[in-house]
Amino acid sequence: MEPMIKMLNAMAGGTLVSLQVFSLTLLGALPLALPLALGRMSRSRAISSLVNAYLLVMRGTPLILQLIFVYFAPYYLFGVSYDRFAAVVVAFVLNYAAYFAEIYRGGIESVSRGQYEAAKVLGFTRPQAFFRIILPQVVKRILPATANEVITLVKDTALAQTIGVAELFRVAQNASARQFSTMPIFVAGLFYFAMNWAVSFAFTRFEKKLSYYR
Repeated sequence: MEPMIKMLNAMAGGTLVSLQVFSLTLLGALPLALPLALGRMSRSRAISSLVNAYLLVMRGTPLILQLIFVYFAPYYLFGVSYDRFAAVVVAFVLNYAAYFAEIYRGGIESVSRGQYEAAKVLGFTRPQAFFRIILPQVVKRILPATANEVITLVKDTALAQTIGVAELFRVAQNASARQFSTMPIFVAGLFYFAMNWAVSFAFTRFEKKLSYYR
């Protein structure tokens, strides 16, 4: 019984690290994705090309490779090293901002251009029209796709172990090696399932609150 309690305590600590990575990634990636989406749609060829190149790199290379690059590149290029956890958060934010940006872009382009013209007739400036009229509709339309990415993010936090961050899956692997048992891995699966259930529940409630936009 005591080994099981110790294992669960260790997993609780690993889960806390996973939740920190998850929360900080959302706090950074969700706001960053909006200027990226607007830059991707910019009429300036230089801006749109630059943002498109960034999105191509972030979406076209594995997250695990980006984690390794973000952590080790500063050391090899400039002789600077920094905290592993910070490197994980930076890599996750840069990666997920690219995916959220494309979701935002799809949502923005799905709104009729006529709504901008109607807002202009009513005296709204273009920024006012975007933030007061267009954006609330976009939020409603992109919720399902955003929920899918957030659920994926919960599972991707396991990749933090790549550079030695002791999140939930790494703790489970260590416990499994010590006990010569796969049980800790399955227990970790239950933790991930519980976190994803909470995410799904939260998005379902949020979508119902915005149902008046239908």
